[in-house]
Amino acid sequence: MSNHNFVAVSHEVVRWAIDTKSSFDDFKARYEAAVPVIDLEGMERLRAGRASWDTVLAAAEENAPHGFMRFWTTDVGATMRLAGNPGSSATYLMGNHTIAERMYRHDPAVMLYAPLRTTIHQDRHGATLFSIDQPSTRFSSFGIPEIAAVGAELDRKVANLLKVLDVIVPPSLSAADDR
Repeated sequence: MSNHNFVAVSHEVVRWAIDTKSSFDDFKARYEAAVPVIDLEGMERLRAGRASWDTVLAAAEENAPHGFMRFWTTDVGATMRLAGNPGSSATYLMGNHTIAERMYRHDPAVMLYAPLRTTIHQDRHGATLFSIDQPSTRFSSFGIPEIAAVGAELDRKVANLLKVLDVIVPPSLSAADDR
């Protein structure tokens, strides 16, 4: 639906909650090792105009061994335990600004979903789950083939990360390898 003041886009998103078959602390440590914190000093140089895009590309290649960096982390579980809630939960923004740029050039609104939001959390039975909205189901909602293609690429990168973390890859993320 559209008029002169707004555009409303209804779309379906697939959210995955994947059993890691690990303890919370073990999986969290492995995830954080595989998805390192972004180089904030390098980002400050960029914001201050002391770096080129080629420098950014090189730094992202070096700092994102599996395609992703952590932009933000919070320990939600610690806060919720103060209210008497059991279990552990950590929430992250995981992404790669050089990949996001390839969508941003077509529509800056993609930043609504980039970086990707992920959680590591315990369910009510104590199992440790990794949850993420499937990137292709988020980015295809823009209706721009170039953005949708990057969304499918992100599916493949998430599938690869799960393999690195020794977690079973959901079928439709595995199918992304065939696209």
